[in-house]
Amino acid sequence: MDRSDRITNARLGYLPVPAVLFALVFCVLFGLGNTPGLAEQDDQQLMRGLDEQVQEIKSDVLGIAEELSLLEEKLLYPSGTQVAIFIALEPGDAMRLDAVQLQIDGQLVAHYIYSAKELEALRKGGVQRLYVGNVATGTHRLEVFIDGKSTGGEDITHTERFEFRKEVKPKMVGLTLAGSGSGSAAITLGEW
Repeated sequence: MDRSDRITNARLGYLPVPAVLFALVFCVLFGLGNTPGLAEQDDQQLMRGLDEQVQEIKSDVLGIAEELSLLEEKLLYPSGTQVAIFIALEPGDAMRLDAVQLQIDGQLVAHYIYSAKELEALRKGGVQRLYVGNVATGTHRLEVFIDGKSTGGEDITHTERFEFRKEVKPKMVGLTLAGSGSGSAAITLGEW
């Protein structure tokens, strides 16, 4: 095709074959040949599939996180050296517990400040695991410091010292706190 034929074809409205192919490919690629409803359905199905995959991944991640948490506890606190200390209030006690501090062998191991919700849970018979850690077998000193208010509104600050013996197996120590109307408190130690 020489130059004069191309000019004639252009005047008559004919396009060369590569231009027609380009236009056809453009229409197919950009969806000009598709109906809008079909494209929306495909998008919705794709989104549903992605949502399902995301939910599967989330549940897998949560399962792995739980397994890692258990493994971490086993590695950090082997049962042979593990000691756990729990706190509870005497049933029916109305003392407002503000804070508890624990020391084992002179080392501060836990300090906790209670919210109103947590105090209410303890009053309803709840038990809080205040400390989990490692100690060697043998006899250990436990010091418990509590701050709170009595039912009469008087400040309570009380310290109690105990000794406990750690054997090869895990040790669970329970502390029961009780306040009295006279502004004093009692802390009792028990094994759980």
